[in-house]
Amino acid sequence: MILEHADIRIDPARAAEFEAAIERGASTVIAQAQGFKGYKVNRSIESSGRYILMIYWATLEDHTVGFRQSPAFAEWRAIVGPFFAQPPVVEHLELVCKS
Repeated sequence: MILEHADIRIDPARAAEFEAAIERGASTVIAQAQGFKGYKVNRSIESSGRYILMIYWATLEDHTVGFRQSPAFAEWRAIVGPFFAQPPVVEHLELVCKS
């Protein structure tokens, strides 16, 4: 399993709108992608306007090829992209250990 970690910055004045949009986009667009295993979104307490989106994928290619190179990616970005104050910083992680 691969974890996509996206550090997203938005205008804090639009937080409620963004939260509704990211939930709608993730649950209706990303959730339909092959290899999608789940997601969660966390809002920073210390840095207003900062969110961490975590999406679990079966493989790296499910995200980087299957989703990112599909029409669904453009649909996703149309929903959440207008809120971005800067491009999100995205990384992919592999689990090493957990409790």
